[in-house]
Amino acid sequence: MSAQQEYSFFGAVEKSFDKAAQFTNWDPGILEQIKQCNSVYRMHFPVKIGDKIEVIKAYRVQHSHHKTPCKGGIRFATTVNLDEVMALAALMTYKCAIVNVPFGGAKGGINIDPKKYTPYELEKITRRYTHELIKKNFIGPGTDVPAPDYGTGEREMAWILDTYMSMNPGEVEAIGCVTGKPVTQGGVRGRREATGLGVFYGIREVCNMPKVMEERGMTVGVENKTVVVQGLGNVGYHAAKFFREGGAKVIAIAEFEGAILNPAGLDEEAVFQHRKKTGSILNFPGATNLATSNDALELECDILIPAALENVINGDNAPRVKARIIGEAANGPLTPEADEILASKNILVVPDMYLNAGGVTVSYFEWLKNLSHVRYGRLEKRFTENQNKNIIQQIESLTGKKMQPAERVALEHGPDEVDLVYSGLEETMISATREIMECWQNNPGIPDMRTAAYVVAINKVATSYNELGIFP
Repeated sequence: MSAQQEYSFFGAVEKSFDKAAQFTNWDPGILEQIKQCNSVYRMHFPVKIGDKIEVIKAYRVQHSHHKTPCKGGIRFATTVNLDEVMALAALMTYKCAIVNVPFGGAKGGINIDPKKYTPYELEKITRRYTHELIKKNFIGPGTDVPAPDYGTGEREMAWILDTYMSMNPGEVEAIGCVTGKPVTQGGVRGRREATGLGVFYGIREVCNMPKVMEERGMTVGVENKTVVVQGLGNVGYHAAKFFREGGAKVIAIAEFEGAILNPAGLDEEAVFQHRKKTGSILNFPGATNLATSNDALELECDILIPAALENVINGDNAPRVKARIIGEAANGPLTPEADEILASKNILVVPDMYLNAGGVTVSYFEWLKNLSHVRYGRLEKRFTENQNKNIIQQIESLTGKKMQPAERVALEHGPDEVDLVYSGLEETMISATREIMECWQNNPGIPDMRTAAYVVAINKVATSYNELGIFP
C-alpha cells in the first residue's frame, strides 16, 4: 500500500485536535463529542447517462450540531471518499467557530469526474443528489446549508435551490437552503472571490504584526514580499490577484501540468488567459517553466500559498521548503509531519481552518440576506450618500474651496452590497487572526499557530455544548 493510500485526512485532523486539546481544561467526554462526526450519510443512486444507467456514489456528513444549521460545500471529484468528507466537515466546524459564524460543520461530495459529463447529465446527477438529501432531512435553511466546493459552482447551487424549492412549495425561507448561488437567484456580491480575499486579509494581518515578522527576519507589511501560488482555480487566482494589488510580487504560479517562474512578477489574469488559450500555464511569455507543480513549493520566497488539494507538503518535501510564511488557502495542504518539520525551521504556517474561511463567512452573509429578504445596502446607501454630500457642501462653504471631482465622488459614495461584504470579511479575518495570535502568545507551551487555532475553536465549541446543558 502506498503512503498516499495510508494517509488518513480525518486522522490528521484528529491528530491536530488531540495536540491542541491538551492545552484546554474541558472534560474528556466533551472533547470526544466535539471530535466525532454526528451524522454520516453514504448513498448510492442510479442516473441514466446516455443509454446506460450509472450508479453514483455520494456523501453528506454533518460533523457537529452544537449550532444549526450545519454548513459546508459539495465537491465533485473522483478523489471524493468518506475519509475526506469527514475531515472537511470537521474542519468546517472549527473554521466556523474561529470566525464566529454560527454554524455547525458539514461537507458533501459526489464521486465523479465532472469533465466527463454534459451539463444536462450533471444537472440530473445534482438534482438527484438533492432529492436524496431532502429525503433524509440533510438539507434546509435551518438544517443543513450546502455551498460550492472543488468541481462545483453557482450553476450547481442554482440546480440545488430549484430542486429544493420545488419539493418545498411555499416555504418562505427556502432560498436560504444553499449558498454560493448566482446573484439573480439570491446570491451575494463578493462570494466568488471571498476565499481568496480572506486569505489575503489574514496573511496581511499577520504581516502587519511587528513581533511575528521580526522573529522571521522580515519587514512589516505585504508590500514587496515575494509570493508563490500553487493552484490557479478560483481561490488561487483571487489570492494572487489581491496580493499583487496589495503590493506583493507573485513570482511563481503552479498548476497540475507544471509551474512557471518570473522573478519580476506575474499577472494572474494574463496567465489565466494564456492557459485558457493554450490549455497550459507552461511557456508563458517571459517566464521560465518548472518541470513539476511541486517544484514551485520549494522555491525561495517570502509567502507560499498552496491553493490546490490536500497533502501537497508532507514529511518528504517539507525539509526543502524555503518560504518563511505558508498560508494554507486549500484544505489540509500540509500533513502533521510537515507541521513538525516546518515549526523546527521557524516557518510560520497560517492554518487552513481559519485562513480559507472567507467562503463560509460570505456564505453566512448570503444566508442572512436570504432570511431578511433584502439586499445589503438597499436601505442605507442613498441615505449615506446624501449625508456625505451635505458634509462636503458644508466644508466647501466654510473653507471657500471646491473639492476635485474625483475626490468628491470617492467621498460621497455610499456602500454597495460588495463594499459591505468586503468590509465584513476584512473585520472577520482581522479579528480571528488577532484572537489566534493572542491565544498563542498567552500559552507559551503551544508549538504553532495551527494548534492555537484549534485551541480557540475547541474552547468555543465546548462552551456552546456546555451552555446547551446537554451534559446533566
